[in-house]
Amino acid sequence: MENSSQESLLRSENSVTHESPYPLYAMAVCGQRIAVGSFIEDYANRVDVVSFEPESLSIKTHPSLSFDHPYPPTKLMFDPSSSSRKSSSNRHLLASSGDFLRLWDVGDSSIEPVAVLNNSKSSEFCAPLTSFDWNEIEPKRIGTCSIDTTCTIWDIEKGVVETQLIAHDKEVYDICWGEARVFASVSADGSVRIFDLRDKEHSTIIYESPQPDTPLLRLAWNKQDLRYMATILMDSNKVVILDIRSPTLPVAELERHRACVNAIAWAPQSRRHICSVGDDSQAFIWELPLPPVAGPNGIDPMSMYSAGSEINQLQWSPAQPDWLAIAFSNKMQLLKV
Repeated sequence: MENSSQESLLRSENSVTHESPYPLYAMAVCGQRIAVGSFIEDYANRVDVVSFEPESLSIKTHPSLSFDHPYPPTKLMFDPSSSSRKSSSNRHLLASSGDFLRLWDVGDSSIEPVAVLNNSKSSEFCAPLTSFDWNEIEPKRIGTCSIDTTCTIWDIEKGVVETQLIAHDKEVYDICWGEARVFASVSADGSVRIFDLRDKEHSTIIYESPQPDTPLLRLAWNKQDLRYMATILMDSNKVVILDIRSPTLPVAELERHRACVNAIAWAPQSRRHICSVGDDSQAFIWELPLPPVAGPNGIDPMSMYSAGSEINQLQWSPAQPDWLAIAFSNKMQLLKV
């Protein structure tokens, strides 16, 4: 990763843009394939799978690789066991969340629905899913989170619920795996909690919002160094860096955004780098000191990029570690880092 100067710019000539007919939110990257989901406040939404051509620095659309999705997908994710493949011609499993957890088989020229997973035992409906995460170590396992305060762990090979936990006191907004049987979640109750499937009766609170009941919206676990997590608060310009060995107090707060932060992602190939995007139309890459303790003047980003409008979403994929994917308005843009 280049770091030629403080606050170097991610240059626009090193970007590739895909323009959609509708506003975009959810994104997933697998090799050279990128799935993008529409954000239309209606039942009828779309997911398109496009391909990135690194030689020509272009995005290729595939009309046959597009499907209707009920409601806007809150998250899209490709099977992590295939995410490191560089080829765009393999079959991939794609998951989406919204009204249910859905699985899709993405082929060379078609997309077929595989499963609709409903965790409600008493109704054909279930509470809306806010997010999910696919377990990289055991890819048969997907964890979902919902506005009904629960986290549900699915065995997608059998299509059954492995376990369901009442995880928080209020809506759960994000979930992420750390190890094969360990996951964490954030909630409208303002807490970050860690769960171990081997001891389902207990959870560990790692952090709580300094203002009571300020929701935590997103959570990212550093896969290169599992001691560290990052979270963001509702309507806050801060990225909060946590060390799970030192609960309650953040080890650093990144405060250079001028409006609320919407998404965060750790670098897939570096334990020290994290990206954040926000309503100030900025994408910042931060290089954290080790240990990540902020000095008296805080930490400045090492590079930045200005988009055309508020950036809603961010992906930094192990399949394309030199490229960041951001979504703003009706555009998905790849930035060379």
